[in-house]
Amino acid sequence: MKNQAVPYLTFDGNAKEALGFYKDLFDGEIIESQTFGEADFPTPPEVDERIMHAKFKKGQLFFMVSDTFPGHGIEKGSNISLVLELENEDEIQSLYDRLSKDGTVQMELQDTFWGAKYGKVTDAYGITWDLNCTK
Repeated sequence: MKNQAVPYLTFDGNAKEALGFYKDLFDGEIIESQTFGEADFPTPPEVDERIMHAKFKKGQLFFMVSDTFPGHGIEKGSNISLVLELENEDEIQSLYDRLSKDGTVQMELQDTFWGAKYGKVTDAYGITWDLNCTK
């Protein structure tokens, strides 16, 4: 999935339910799913059962899903971003710099506990990009 934009759907505590709906609707499969409680990352107990990250696939249909933390609600209709899985750190740094120049940084570009360099930016046109480069 390198160098493709992948839809990322965000939910407010009902990602597991939504994944079940999409699994039945498209007769697809959840190919990866991890709750906040299963992650090697300190989180409050009230988010343990929420989905931190999941992947859905049916043929060429592919998207990723997560829940927010309680209190970080979402606005239905704007709860989607595009994930770019990038090849190298120069590429991710260049895109991050260019997108954030006239945009809004949601998460600084940084090394993560899941073994990637990651940053999140909403560009000048209101599109949110999750930039990820697995090391």
